[in-house]
Amino acid sequence: MSLTVDDFDFPLPPELIAQHPAARRTGSRLLHVCGERYGQLQFDRKFEDLPELLKAGDLLVFNDTRVIKARFFGHKETGGQVEIMLERIVDATHALCQIRASKAPKPGSKMLLGDAFEVRMTGRAGADGDFFALELVKPGDFWELAEQYGKLPLPPYIEHPAEGADETRYQTVYARQPGAVAAPTAGLHFDEAMLDTLRAQGVNTAFLTLHVGAGTYRPMRVEKIADHRMHSERFEIPQATADAIAATRAAGGRVIAVGTTSLRALESAGNDDGTVRVGAAETSIFITPGYRFMVVDRLITNFHLPKSTLLMLVSAFAGYDNIRAAYAHAVAERYRFFSYGDAMLLEKNDAI
Repeated sequence: MSLTVDDFDFPLPPELIAQHPAARRTGSRLLHVCGERYGQLQFDRKFEDLPELLKAGDLLVFNDTRVIKARFFGHKETGGQVEIMLERIVDATHALCQIRASKAPKPGSKMLLGDAFEVRMTGRAGADGDFFALELVKPGDFWELAEQYGKLPLPPYIEHPAEGADETRYQTVYARQPGAVAAPTAGLHFDEAMLDTLRAQGVNTAFLTLHVGAGTYRPMRVEKIADHRMHSERFEIPQATADAIAATRAAGGRVIAVGTTSLRALESAGNDDGTVRVGAAETSIFITPGYRFMVVDRLITNFHLPKSTLLMLVSAFAGYDNIRAAYAHAVAERYRFFSYGDAMLLEKNDAI
């Protein structure tokens, strides 16, 4: 079957796009999408019910990336206004970014950001030239400058500028490794009390790092999904996590990815026996229906945008028809969508 982007469209009332998080991290709803294995396609639950749906010996794999203050406002030498969104900091003096301006800057041109420091645009970068390469004009450190002068980069569908509460709630409680420009939002539902409860009942936890790039919001510009080229993201899987996955496999437990970022990293490093390779790498994996999952048994995720690569991923995992039915149900039942919205627990569709 040759799938098109339109095959992953669905009607979404704008008022269902969550603009603020729930009052409590665990206060969201949870749609358990089962396929036929539980006698019905889905169950309406609360996220705080999650411990009831897991068992001792299961392994939750979290992405411990931390969102950096990646949005800058400034102006070009000509005076024109610019808005810059970092894609990644390459090293202390170089970064890749997206630029919003009336006219794209030319290579060699300078921009003053945050009324504080100058950068020079040195050329285009990325597989399709979607990003601009920047270098600092004077000695400095992009990491420190981002923290001091940058703004938290909320997703484009959140209509308010970052507020004080966003500084906390658009980070997971276990965020450790700075480098992302978008949060791994499935993890936003967990608080320390839930993590303690899960560990007390014998559910194990492990961590990896995948730095989410601004390319995650890039719309698809093709009709057939087979023609799409994914953006690349950095990830790293430590030895302890690989060992935990191998032990879970050997004991008959389930590997549960918390978020599509965790899943993409695990599947990118996966072996045929369900174990994973240790180390740092880049991934541009594009998961669509028909993909054979090697590592992940269950997935915790939020609701994704129409026509998005992440909607294609969850359709591959849980089954195309199951996801279409689940999303129709979620709209009818007024679930909250996207980064600050409600969550799903997906069972893998073994029929794929």
